[in-house]
Amino acid sequence: MSYIQVNQLVKTFDHKEVLKSLNLSVQEKTITTLLGPSGCGKSTLLRSIVGLHAIDKGTIIIDGKRVDHLPPNERNIGMVFQNYALFPNMTVQENIRFGLDMKKIDRAVANESVQEIIHLVGLEGKETAFPRELSGGQQQRVALARALVTKPKVLLLDEPLSALDAQIRKNIQQLLRRLQYELGITMILVTHDQEEAMALSDYIYILKDGTIAQEGTPNEIYKYPKSEFIAKFIGSYNLLNREAFYEVFNTPLQGASFVAIRPEIFSPDPIANAYQIEGEIINSSMLGSIVRYDVKIGNYMIYLDRLNRSYQQLNTDNKILLYVKEEDMVKI
Repeated sequence: MSYIQVNQLVKTFDHKEVLKSLNLSVQEKTITTLLGPSGCGKSTLLRSIVGLHAIDKGTIIIDGKRVDHLPPNERNIGMVFQNYALFPNMTVQENIRFGLDMKKIDRAVANESVQEIIHLVGLEGKETAFPRELSGGQQQRVALARALVTKPKVLLLDEPLSALDAQIRKNIQQLLRRLQYELGITMILVTHDQEEAMALSDYIYILKDGTIAQEGTPNEIYKYPKSEFIAKFIGSYNLLNREAFYEVFNTPLQGASFVAIRPEIFSPDPIANAYQIEGEIINSSMLGSIVRYDVKIGNYMIYLDRLNRSYQQLNTDNKILLYVKEEDMVKI
């Protein structure tokens, strides 16, 4: 049974449908990500779930209860905005306690809850600091703590990491995963960052033009893109149309318009019953634990990924033989 169920949701702005009879199912105590390019409707969907946008058609059900007719403060949902929305004239403690004060929780009880969440998000010693005195990562932790201190059933996060630098972003990703596990909370995350979605999510919905283009686990999305759009959006796929496939493999592409091949699928080591192709290494790039090679075959460039630890001398301007099995290609 789904914990959050969105059924046939329609939302229009200026007579234009932004969400088009959209369906969504979220399991309890998981992180589900709404992933897609700008303008696809992912933030509109999130704001419809929390109640910041009134929907035109459809239903939203949380824990068996229909909530689409309720105001935001009656849905028991926490939300973290992209800009954090901290009160500049309040201390860390006061910002975090704000939701409890609005609920008129006893001050002593509220302060105890605030101290617990401050410890959980690692903000000890910052209780009396103001937002302007904090780093971006610390401000994000305050925003998370403020959303979590009221013990919501669901936590929604709208592009929460987009303004942070790479290392802080990774730290907050780890914090989100730990909080989700320790608190047993259900989270929905909006992002346009494919790597962020893959790293954080139990389940992913990819949106395009107000509809669901594909859904699945990170592994399913990565291994089995269902369209040219998904293969391009997910990232580093080698995507070959019929003409490119013929030039690279010297054989016609049967039963599809495109073939998608992950860079790590190509092997410079011989594989039985596999295609063999010859190319020239044009460039190599260090991508953390991965070394990526640009290999030119005829008029086309393909990408080959190898683990850094298995890095052998594949020199630029050298010819190389690559092997790939047909069953490892995804036909689209």
